[in-house]
Amino acid sequence: MEPQHLRFGGGATETVLHPLVAVAMLIAIVLILIRPRDKAITPFLLACFSIPIGQVVVLGSLHFTVLRILIIAGLVRRATYRGSSKFPGGFNPIDRMVVLWTLSALIILSLQWMDTQALIHNLGDFLDAIGGYLVVRFLIPDGEAIRRTIKTLVAVCVIQGAFMINEQINHVNVFGYLGGMPVAVTVRNGAIRSEAVMGCIYAGVFAAVLVPLFLWQWKEGKSRMAACAGLAGATVMVFTSHASSSLLAFGGSLLGLAFWPLRTRMRLIRQGLVVMLVSLHLVMKAPVWALIARIDLTGSSSSDHRYHLVDATIRHFSDWWLLGYKEFNLWGWDMWDLSNQFVAVALTGGLLTLVCYIAIFIRSFRAIGKARKQVEGDRAREWLLWCLGSVLFATMLSHFGINFPALMLIGLFTILACISVASSEAMRPEEVKVEIPDDSHLTSVPDVVGA
Repeated sequence: MEPQHLRFGGGATETVLHPLVAVAMLIAIVLILIRPRDKAITPFLLACFSIPIGQVVVLGSLHFTVLRILIIAGLVRRATYRGSSKFPGGFNPIDRMVVLWTLSALIILSLQWMDTQALIHNLGDFLDAIGGYLVVRFLIPDGEAIRRTIKTLVAVCVIQGAFMINEQINHVNVFGYLGGMPVAVTVRNGAIRSEAVMGCIYAGVFAAVLVPLFLWQWKEGKSRMAACAGLAGATVMVFTSHASSSLLAFGGSLLGLAFWPLRTRMRLIRQGLVVMLVSLHLVMKAPVWALIARIDLTGSSSSDHRYHLVDATIRHFSDWWLLGYKEFNLWGWDMWDLSNQFVAVALTGGLLTLVCYIAIFIRSFRAIGKARKQVEGDRAREWLLWCLGSVLFATMLSHFGINFPALMLIGLFTILACISVASSEAMRPEEVKVEIPDDSHLTSVPDVVGA
């Protein structure tokens, strides 16, 4: 049975804001507004991923989560900035696809429901999505900001990992005392699923996809202790979440890195993968996407539900392709649970929105590929781009196990911003320094005037 008010019209009826959270939020807002542009990303990300999403300020029928308030503060900083371009490297194809995706989702979902409450909810989601992207895109202007962003994500994983270990030992989620989320731990099939502030599956996936960036930081050699701490914290988050989606994303990160020696032959590998999937589809008794039902890495996964969700979406294409479809919960048992980001985008926004969303990944991989070829031979820069590609690959794999709420979208947008900056810097021609010889030792020669 679908929970009431799952889609819109529900939520907290009164403000839930713990005094400690209010103080932390105000400090973060001040730092976002006054710190230098490239350093403001640290308080923004720390606050986003350390404050429970259930903390919310209710004004009439409007809900302002702490995340939404932080995004508004970031947008104010962006609007009042008088420096260089607000889109470092220029407004690129990735930026265009993100904007088109968010606009398409807002328009089509509003047309689908034609309801005031739905419109209010959709506008809030639109603010979270486009606002969150514009903020992180603005706050990561150069390569040094990418390094600072990765260090901030290290801190997030260390903090959250410590609290998730505590859940395994003391069976209490400390963040629950702040309000907005339960204190009691979640147990499935006898195993505790640690949640911290994000929820068990989201926390595990968030950490799993960051592993390549922490490995890049370790190989760079400048912050190896921080890199080791990030790897330890991320690994703890993955395994204490006890979720197949987390382990799948973790494996995707490692698989992406494993293809590093074959980086110049990726076109052949992609073509081989397509041929393999088509061949499997022709010889299998079930469709090739039935392989999703085989993925159970914990012994208690709902992988069969995820297969039926994809299968029902494909079979009901005529229902949702134009304006999405709001009655998908009638397709079968638990079909209301859109635990697949691609399916969620399709059913809420139709085919146009899905195409725009997939195009974000296509444009991002294309930007990474072009930039890597541009710096081929410079292994340090190639390695950064490859690690960003591995993060994106793992994120794409995780889409088959979860849908992405606003908090997870901030993580995705942070990666997209890093890709935009890293690829634009790689494509920028290097400055050639010309040494001017010192002619001070030459004696002056008097002009000779010929007859």
